[in-house]
Amino acid sequence: MLFAPHYARAQPCRCIADAVTIRARPSEQAPAISQLVYGEGFALIDQAGEWAWGRCAHDNYVGYLPAAALGALPAATHRIVAPLALVFANADIKAPVIKALPIGARVAGEPEDGFLRVAEGYIHPRHLALLDEVAGDAVAVAESMLGAPYRWGGRGADGIDCSGLVQRALELAGIAAPRDSDMQREQLGEALGEDTALGRGDLVFFPGHVGLMVDAERLIHANAYWMATVIEPLADVVARLAPLHDKPIIARKRIAR
Repeated sequence: MLFAPHYARAQPCRCIADAVTIRARPSEQAPAISQLVYGEGFALIDQAGEWAWGRCAHDNYVGYLPAAALGALPAATHRIVAPLALVFANADIKAPVIKALPIGARVAGEPEDGFLRVAEGYIHPRHLALLDEVAGDAVAVAESMLGAPYRWGGRGADGIDCSGLVQRALELAGIAAPRDSDMQREQLGEALGEDTALGRGDLVFFPGHVGLMVDAERLIHANAYWMATVIEPLADVVARLAPLHDKPIIARKRIAR
């Protein structure tokens, strides 16, 4: 527990990097624990040299990140809903690409010539949604990430982990979720009885892992076995874990929808 006057009030900031890793300690060699993408909020509590310490605004997850990744941005109007959105130099898909922003990034802009004009260029509207617009199906959001590489601590930029996939999919469907799979197991949804058939959108929890059911039999999850986000039969996942765990499935939860 830390006690100091400068910890009493957090300074609201936003991520100004395309994406940045949240780390357990103030070092590039420290374990990754989460990730912020452009426009997401961060409550800065302390800064020592090049490192800032605080909590992520969307889930209160605490960690370190480079202070240079934080700054002030205009209030966002839209967010990226495609796995990756290109920022073009002009309102033309043939224009040079300036950069790419990952899913979940928040941007401020105005419509212009069929694109959204943002500070650094133009984004095609098919890659965007209004900030208060929500997807009707969290699983469809997760399915858009199929093939994304597995990355510990990732939330969609250059890779994603199991709980990051669930968190991001639910977020874009208008449902706030905590960061880690154990937190999600404790806080999300209602437990399903053993005799209740699984359905689309149900959460299945394993030791240290989580996925979303695509239908009654198939699971979508970001996992280190395939090192990617994949859809596979739930039975195959259980069979793979059975030699390692007495109880491969530790919870099944349903979020009201």
